[in-house]
Order: sequence, then C-alpha cells, then structure tokens
Amino acid sequence: MAGCFSCPRRCGADRQREKGFCGEDDAVRVTRAAPHYWEEPCISGTRGSGAVFFAGCNLKCVFCQNAAISRGRYGKEVSADELADIFLRLQGEGVHNINLVTPTHFTRAVAVSLERAKTRGLSIPVVWNSSGYESAEELRRLSGLVDVYMPDYKYRDTALARRYSGAADYPAAAEAALDEMVLQRGGARFEGGLMTSGVIVRHLVLPGCTEDSKSVLNFLHRRYGDAVYISIMRQYTPMRADLPDSLGRRLTDEEYAAVTDFAEKLGITNGYVQEAEAADASFIPPFDVATL
Repeated sequence: MAGCFSCPRRCGADRQREKGFCGEDDAVRVTRAAPHYWEEPCISGTRGSGAVFFAGCNLKCVFCQNAAISRGRYGKEVSADELADIFLRLQGEGVHNINLVTPTHFTRAVAVSLERAKTRGLSIPVVWNSSGYESAEELRRLSGLVDVYMPDYKYRDTALARRYSGAADYPAAAEAALDEMVLQRGGARFEGGLMTSGVIVRHLVLPGCTEDSKSVLNFLHRRYGDAVYISIMRQYTPMRADLPDSLGRRLTDEEYAAVTDFAEKLGITNGYVQEAEAADASFIPPFDVATL
C-alpha cells in the first residue's frame, strides 16, 4: 500500500508508514464480527448475516451513524489468516452469508483473506457492503470472490456530496463502481428467499433532500432497471447536535412517503422500504472486539 491510490480519494499515502485519508495504515483492523439481524430480509434471513465491520472509512460523511469505527478510534488488528478464520468461524455458527461492512480501503487484503478462506471451505455467499465510493479497477480484484454487492448510492447532487461527504466526485465514482458491480453480478438469484448473487443498491433518504433522493431513484431505475434491487432507507438518525442544514432532525413521514411514492410512479418493483421504527440508534450494533 505504498502510495495508496486504491479509492477515489487517491490520497497517495504510504500506508506502510502512515495512515491514509481513510484513517488506516496497511494493517487490517476489525471492530465487530457477529451475526447481524438488521439488514434487508434477503440478507439477514432467520439466522443472521455474518457481519464483519472494518475500522476506518474513505468517505467520512458528517452524519455517519458508525462514527465510532469510521473515524478509526476503535478496532483490533488481524492478519490475513486471522480474518479468514473469522469468516470460517461465522460460517460454522450458521449465518447465511459473510457480510463485509465498509471494507473498501482494505480491498486487496480482504481479497487475500477471502481466497484463503475459500480454499479452506468457505462456501456461503459473500456480501460487499460499502459506501459506493470506490474504484472500479479495485472492484475487479473481487470478481469471483464476492457474490452480492450492497453499495450505497448516496447522492446525485455534487453540491450535497461535497457538503456532507467532502467528495464532489461521489456521483461519478459511485456510478462507475456500480457499473462494475452490475457487470459482475447483475441479475439477482435467490435460494429460499435469500439472495445468493446480485446487487442491492441502498439509498438513505436524508431530511431536506427528497429531490435529490428522487434524482437518485430515477437514475438507478433508468440505468439498471431490474438488474438491481433498490433499498429505500428511512433509518436516518441524527448522531450529533451540530449537524448542518436539516440533518439535525429526523426524516418526516411526509418526506419518506414522497420518495417511495415517486419510486412507485417510476415502476420500481424490485426493492425494499423501511418502517419508521428503523430510525433509532438501537439498530446500530454495539462494536465489541470481543466478538472476534
């Protein structure tokens, strides 16, 4: 990772000696590894998704709900073989899949661990659960290793992307990444109600940003149609008192309805919506390295 250009930030950090924009050096750090029951139904199922949360993040949204780990203040360093052990241990506990949460800045290392785990018997689907802000070139390293891509698509408005995530290029980068994901895994497959291959694009509706949400849905449906599932999320929870604009409040029922009604008018049928109860901090898992 000397001279890191592996994500759209292209910060150029020598991660063998220093931390990149993501807040991490080249040592993989994990903050939690345990069954997780609050993903989309086709991912969590009845036995849970084997969620492995990684420390750090290359996006750092101002409203981040996992700031305890995305800001790199928490986590345990693991080797490639130890990470493979975690995957296999979760499989042995009966989870439906391995769910890699915010792994983008560790793509190359995670790919090595997946290869080792698969040679040792990892057979359940692997889910890549990311912010969507990643390099299409790096994603090609995951071809044949990842079964389900589950990226966010946060914004179409570059001004919002700049203001809330410091990344005006987010829409263009996420589009290129999503194109690669759909090329690899477009067209979902299910077994027993669980997605075993495919792409689920998540969009978190932000308070005061419904017009951008409509733009996101319009883009996704027109570009990919039924090749992707779209999850329209209403779980936004203000985590700080000093958030800008409307981000200091919860999403209203009227705002969420405006977005879901628009999705229906577009003809989006492959997807998910959320109940209001999802907008609660209790749905954020406790980060505990004792689960490793």
